[in-house]
Amino acid sequence: MLILQLLIVLLALYVGSRYGSIALGLLSGIGLMILVFIFGLKPGTPPTEVIYIIIAAVTCAGVLQASGGMDFLIQKAEYFLRKHPQRITFFAPLCTFFLTILVGTGHVMYTLMPIIADISLKKGIRPERPCAISSIASQIGITCSPIAAAIVAFVAITNEKTGLGITIPQVLLVTIPACTTGIIVASIYSYRRGLDLDKDPEFQKRLQDPEIHDYMFGKEETTLNKQLPKSAKYSVLVFLFAVSLIVFFAAFPKFLPSWGEPAKPLSMALLIQIVMLTTGATMILFCKAEPKKVVSGSVWQAGMVAVVAIYGIAWLADTFFLGCKTEVMGALKEIVSEYPWAIAIVLFAVSVLINTQGGVVLAVMPLAYDIGIPFVVLLGVLPTIYGYFFIPNYPSDIATVNFDRSGTTKIGKYLLNHSFMVPGIISTIVSTIIAYMLAHLLYA
Repeated sequence: MLILQLLIVLLALYVGSRYGSIALGLLSGIGLMILVFIFGLKPGTPPTEVIYIIIAAVTCAGVLQASGGMDFLIQKAEYFLRKHPQRITFFAPLCTFFLTILVGTGHVMYTLMPIIADISLKKGIRPERPCAISSIASQIGITCSPIAAAIVAFVAITNEKTGLGITIPQVLLVTIPACTTGIIVASIYSYRRGLDLDKDPEFQKRLQDPEIHDYMFGKEETTLNKQLPKSAKYSVLVFLFAVSLIVFFAAFPKFLPSWGEPAKPLSMALLIQIVMLTTGATMILFCKAEPKKVVSGSVWQAGMVAVVAIYGIAWLADTFFLGCKTEVMGALKEIVSEYPWAIAIVLFAVSVLINTQGGVVLAVMPLAYDIGIPFVVLLGVLPTIYGYFFIPNYPSDIATVNFDRSGTTKIGKYLLNHSFMVPGIISTIVSTIIAYMLAHLLYA
């Protein structure tokens, strides 16, 4: 019966991933209904707190985009990349990485990726080299962002299960240097990957077609000629102040308001929601952000898709694990009692299936603490919650393939032999090793 229930969960996730977009969350609802009405499992708890955080953060990022602040950041990144085109394989992924850290969502890369592909192509650099690792880096940044739902959920679950009082900066002190190192090592691999364009027979064949040649070289992707109002710069300053405020209160929670006896301070989840909503409102009032542009922007729409996905996936996973907690804990305990780091394989495998880092944290971390895995181990393997590059069906990877007009960034004939596989594996393994060492060094 347990195996049959697991198959229902996996089937719902597989079919949902094939349809993409909000289908992943909606089809999880079918799996949830089967588990509840046919197998009689008690429904789990919908991840409402994480959803509220995502809505607040994505809405604020959407207002930043509507006010021109996102274009301002992209222009600065493009100016930097065009100033150092020969090092684009190293600098481009660091740009997407830090943009994600700042904004809290990897979907900010959609505006920068065509520019990365254009710069590398015009400089005769194989676009696959910077493009693939830049897409990977944009998603890795989620585990390093103080306003990302995955980090907030991990801290909340850790404190609920252990009472350690861990803060977001303590987590970022491990994830940021670890993931930065992983990206740099993957960039070193990418620097010489594949054939140079002048030696690539497939690319040279495409050059012979005048229409394809014009498609590749006849258009320049740039944001530098776009005139932005002064309010765009002001909106970035407002957003930076908001993120700094969140980091400050996360590091010094004693300054937060508190209520009751004994005094209980405002939770980080509520703090982020309050600050993000206030910041979005400030940009609408003083930075000329039009509400209609917010809901039509790519950042807000992609974020709302993530909300639906996490809503369905996390609820389905919580219902399944709640119904078979005893069996799953018994099976995992035997493995992790001797090899605690093996939970990294579980996190990675779940991420491959559900395509959301926040969903992985919600689905696996409570169970991991219940079976006795220490905080330092779970913090050390946190980079493995990003594994959805393995099957190239995530929007950022698909978009990157389409943005690379040279055709060098691609999904292979056998699906898994795609451009993102090796840099993704390298960055994940290196990031996890460094994070594991840092976590034990700092907090053991």
